[in-house]
Amino acid sequence: MGKATGFLEFPRQNEGYEPVTKRVKHYKEFVFALSDSEAKIQGARCMDCGIPFCNNGCPVNNIIPDFNDLVYRQDWKSAIQVLHQTNNFPEFTGRICPAPCEAACTLGINELPVGIKSIEHAIIDKAWEEGWVAPQPAKHKTGKTVAVVGSGPAGMAAAQQLARAGHDVTVFEKNDRIGGLLRYGIPDFKMEKTLIDRRIEQMQSEGVTFRPGVMVTDGELPAGIKNYARETISAQALQDQFDAVVLAGGSEVPRDLPVPGRELAGVHYALEFLIPQNKEVAGDGPNEIRAEGKHVIVIGGGDTGSDCVGTSNRHGAESVVQFELLPQPPEEENKPLVWPYWPIKLRTSSSHDEGCERDWSVATKEFIGGEGKDSGKITALKACRVEWKDGKMQEVPDSEFILKADLVLLAMGFTNPVGSLLSAFGVDTDARKNARAATEGERAYQTNVPKVFAAGDVRRGQSLVVWAIREGRQAARSVDAFLMGHSELPR
Repeated sequence: MGKATGFLEFPRQNEGYEPVTKRVKHYKEFVFALSDSEAKIQGARCMDCGIPFCNNGCPVNNIIPDFNDLVYRQDWKSAIQVLHQTNNFPEFTGRICPAPCEAACTLGINELPVGIKSIEHAIIDKAWEEGWVAPQPAKHKTGKTVAVVGSGPAGMAAAQQLARAGHDVTVFEKNDRIGGLLRYGIPDFKMEKTLIDRRIEQMQSEGVTFRPGVMVTDGELPAGIKNYARETISAQALQDQFDAVVLAGGSEVPRDLPVPGRELAGVHYALEFLIPQNKEVAGDGPNEIRAEGKHVIVIGGGDTGSDCVGTSNRHGAESVVQFELLPQPPEEENKPLVWPYWPIKLRTSSSHDEGCERDWSVATKEFIGGEGKDSGKITALKACRVEWKDGKMQEVPDSEFILKADLVLLAMGFTNPVGSLLSAFGVDTDARKNARAATEGERAYQTNVPKVFAAGDVRRGQSLVVWAIREGRQAARSVDAFLMGHSELPR
């Protein structure tokens, strides 16, 4: 514990943002990370609790009090060594994780919690600047081969751990670049893609082979998922060529809204808008879906909806409205009731601050098309107010209203992984159509198919980047034990 009275002396200091008027004109990150001295003060606020609930609140179980203390002492090199013990990619989580660790912080019971996420952000950025993040190739090769299907955070974490254990790892990705939803689901203004690129270079130096543009199985992709693959490889070929296969393809099938007018031009799934925008920023050509001068309605109140809001504002939308089906949550959580668990409360993102009208308890009833030259295009949206009674949604009588809409983005989450991928391997699924695999015991992360494992969103359903990293790491240990009879990889 660096400073015994630090939590009494110092207030929480959040990271700063570039002004709205400037940041909406570009797609670069706009968060000002804490300086060394500011991070030191945040580290001093850590109480070094007898039971550090933050560790359990963090899905990868980061050793938070230890790196807080090291930052307070300005021992940054030791801090990154502690952080990397549990987290392969803190530059990802330090930017886009919602920080359940902070919700579990003991100081947060009656004060603002320690800025754990901002400290993590500062540690990893300094580590890269100082050249402390270097390849860690295995000292001895095992001669075993592993295929990882999907290059999001779960696939990358599993691949890196397995390569460090000495296995020859090949990562297959259907998109034209590595990174999964980190690459194409997260806008550049939240996380620049150079962060992924330098990790790819590190992993290649550790022996990982990346094969982008390769679709595993030639099954049909559901609506809302575009196939950027240049070639295909069968599930059977992977099983024949590799000693183990890890499925880490994510939960990609978007939730639809089948109301009258759904077929109108101008109604799109969120990723149909966000992926081409990331590709445009990467230099691949313009995004064909434009929000300039349009009245945009985003349906869905989560992070993906927020990303649509931020991107629409950067396009120069005339107006942006975001709907949420559920009631507006309270501005402050009931801490005695929910701590140390993740609370339900009103969360306002940086994208909302850039300009957005938010509305809750709203259900969409119809997409309305235009006439004449606007025939076949959406021009308005009919919605109504709803209320929830005994867990059931009911329409509020006489509450219908119509809003002008030139572009509607469906950001209501994802229902399940691509079914053709799982069926190609013959993997059993659960009631939610996710790959069925336990997380504990001798068969942890193993599916019903011999030597085929599943980790991340493909197994647990849509979730957080930090959960994907956790499952990728744990699956890697299970694969290593399967191949070698034991494993020294951390769980």
